[in-house]
Amino acid sequence: MGSYILAVNPGSTSTKFALYEEEKLVFEKSVNHAREDLAQFEKISDQKNFRKEIVLSELLRQGYHPDQIRAVVGRGGLLKPIESGIYEVNETMKHDLIACERGSHASNLGGLIASELVSGIKGARAFIVDPVVVDELDDVARIAGHPYFERNSIFHALNQKAVSRLYAASINKKYEDLNLVVAHMGGGISVGAHHHGRVVDVNNALNGEGPFTPERSGTLPSGQIVDLCFSGKKSRDEVSGMITGQGGMLSYLGTNDFREICKRVAEGDKKAKLIQEAASYQVAKEIASMAAVLKGKVDAIILTGGMAYQKLNTDYISNMVNTIAEIVIYPGEDELKALAFNGLLVLQGQITPKEYI
Repeated sequence: MGSYILAVNPGSTSTKFALYEEEKLVFEKSVNHAREDLAQFEKISDQKNFRKEIVLSELLRQGYHPDQIRAVVGRGGLLKPIESGIYEVNETMKHDLIACERGSHASNLGGLIASELVSGIKGARAFIVDPVVVDELDDVARIAGHPYFERNSIFHALNQKAVSRLYAASINKKYEDLNLVVAHMGGGISVGAHHHGRVVDVNNALNGEGPFTPERSGTLPSGQIVDLCFSGKKSRDEVSGMITGQGGMLSYLGTNDFREICKRVAEGDKKAKLIQEAASYQVAKEIASMAAVLKGKVDAIILTGGMAYQKLNTDYISNMVNTIAEIVIYPGEDELKALAFNGLLVLQGQITPKEYI
């Protein structure tokens, strides 16, 4: 019998998890949470036991016992800026995930749930992999334009790194030998410049930088934001909501479902078509910007995330940037597999987990 590894990926309205026996998928589950179920919890960290029990219940229903698990690997959250890799969950990490000093997001639950699930199981270990705060930016990329501000690295590190390695393997090369531009397009959109294994520049996908998304406003005209903030028409929380959660396509079209928007386009909705094209246009602009970071030496442009399933979107982007490099499409995200695989490498002694300090 091989090693059982449980991967857990908490999202804002869902918990996705999967059990692997080494590299073999045993089962995978995605549980959507009703708003009223989550509304009872004041803080994100308060959802820990609620979500953990859902995972445990399904594990037992599938005929497996927690004692069989050797590792639980969770999605990483809003921690201190750290380098790419796999980290063993420790008390310092748990403190920071609960304190939410760098932001409150469902991904903060990944390490907490992993730690809870291995508690009391002899020999079992808890990890996180490539959290959203992976920071490999060149110093020049940090300069924002005023000493009060600094550009921060918050992006879909796990999926961006995973698809980059997948592409490298497909052409029999190492990720560390390539220059790639990777656009992850989902509820948030991040476009990264990958230079020989390091993401040297990327937009802050969480709170207001880069292309607008199904529910985030992206980069907005700063002067108009200043005017709005001091107009007395909106509170601080309302403005924050406009930027993250209630902005983007949702604010224009009343839905954050990109599939629904593309369906409207196909049915002849002119406004939906304009917004869809504007979204794709902004992604393409960001890709071209990251190509400049790589001095035009780009081996491939990778389009990934849920929005990469929609041909309307990928075709529009490709038509704008296909003269830069080959376009490769990996729709969706296989983050659970990436989490589990990293855990397996630790168990096999092929990599050593890093310490969060």
